[in-house]
Amino acid sequence: MAENTTVKTAPEVEQKAPTKAKGKKGKRIVQAGEVHIQATFNNTIVSVTDKKGEIIAASSAGANGFRGSKKGTAYAAQIAAEKVAEIAKRDHGMNSVDVFVKGIGLGRDSAIRAFSTVGISINSITDKTPIPHGGCRPKGERKP
Repeated sequence: MAENTTVKTAPEVEQKAPTKAKGKKGKRIVQAGEVHIQATFNNTIVSVTDKKGEIIAASSAGANGFRGSKKGTAYAAQIAAEKVAEIAKRDHGMNSVDVFVKGIGLGRDSAIRAFSTVGISINSITDKTPIPHGGCRPKGERKP
């Protein structure tokens, strides 16, 4: 009597060709861009983007070592904006920007001035601060 025996072998492992390691992309040169400044009472956030909205550099008052109530000052906003402007100019060759400001904090004007002191020309300044229209719904509305 002949027995049918099957021998199980380990599945073969496919050998993949070594892929090319992904390295850093080169720094892209952006001549003109946008600066978005969010100035709140507690902090100021400055972001530099290209015309598509892709961020090139960003910084804030808190990221530059200011803590507590000092983050909301005009000086802290100026330092944050100078740092971002220097990176954008040195690494990406930026020389003109459109500024978009949002918020009512103390760092609005000083952050804008910091860009002109670094040597980046400002084409336009746009205020994007949200304005309530109609306001919030009252807590307890009057019943008839």
